[in-house]
Amino acid sequence: MACLRQTGKVAFVHDHFSHFDTRMSIWKRLIVGSGIVLCVSLLSTFALDRWIGWKTAPYIYDDLAALPERQVGVVLGTAKYYRVGALNQYYLFRIQGAINAYNGGKVSYLLLSGDNALQSYNEPMTMRRDLIAAGISPSDIVLDYAGFRTLDSIVRTRKVFDTNDFTIITQRFHCERALFIAMYMGIQAQCYAVPSPKNMMTIRLREVGARLGTLFDLYILKREPRFLGPLVPIPAEHKIAKDEPDYPAVPPELLSTLGNPPAEKEHDSSTDANGASTPQQP
Repeated sequence: MACLRQTGKVAFVHDHFSHFDTRMSIWKRLIVGSGIVLCVSLLSTFALDRWIGWKTAPYIYDDLAALPERQVGVVLGTAKYYRVGALNQYYLFRIQGAINAYNGGKVSYLLLSGDNALQSYNEPMTMRRDLIAAGISPSDIVLDYAGFRTLDSIVRTRKVFDTNDFTIITQRFHCERALFIAMYMGIQAQCYAVPSPKNMMTIRLREVGARLGTLFDLYILKREPRFLGPLVPIPAEHKIAKDEPDYPAVPPELLSTLGNPPAEKEHDSSTDANGASTPQQP
C-alpha cells in the first residue's frame, strides 16, 4: 500500500511538471512568435519607407540652380509656431524656399495649401502675409484652404487648380511622401527640398507612420480629397465684357474699384506700321 501511495505521489509530481512544461512551452512559442512578427513588421516598415524614398529620389532637388522651371510652386502648409510659442523652423524654411524659388525664376505662381479648420488657425493666410512682406506679388499668390492633408493638397492642385506639372516646396522627407502620392495618382510633379532643422528624430519617426497611413489610404481605402469644388485654373482666365474698359490682367470683379481709366496725354505714344503702340522717344 505504501508503495502504491509513493507511486501515486511520483505520478502526481510528474504530471504537475509535465503540465508546467507544457505551459512554458506555449509561452515560449508565443514569445518567439511575437518576436518574429515584430521583426518582420519592423523590417517591412523600414523597407516600405526606403522604397518610397528610392522611388521618388529622381524628382527631388536640393539645389535651387538645378531645379527645372515650372509655372506653379505648391507650398505645403504647417503651423508657424510650436505649441510653446517658438517659431516653427519647418515653416520658416518652407517660406524661405518659396521666396527663393519665386525670385530665382523657378516658379511664377505660389499655391499655398494648408489647413483652415479654425478661424484662429489659417495656414494659407499666414503664409500669404509672410510672403507678401517678403516682396512676393499678391497677384502671384493663390490660396488653397482645403489642404487638410498632403493627399488633399497634391490631388487638389491637379483636379481643382488644373495644374499637372508643378513644383512642391517642403522638406525632403515630406517631398518623398508628397511625390509618392502624385505618382500614384498619375500627377507629374517635382519637389524642391528645403533644409530641415537639425533635431528631427521625432518628426522622422512620425513620418514613418504617416507613410504607412498613406499606403493604406491609397491602396486599401482609395481615398480622395475631403473637398474638391469647381475648377480654378492657375492663372485664372478672366473674361472682360466688351463694354468694360480694357484693363490688362484685371478680373471683372475689380473693374468697378478702379474707376475710369486716366485720359491719355497727347503725344505720349506713337503708333508703328502694325498699329502697335510704342513709347515716344525723347
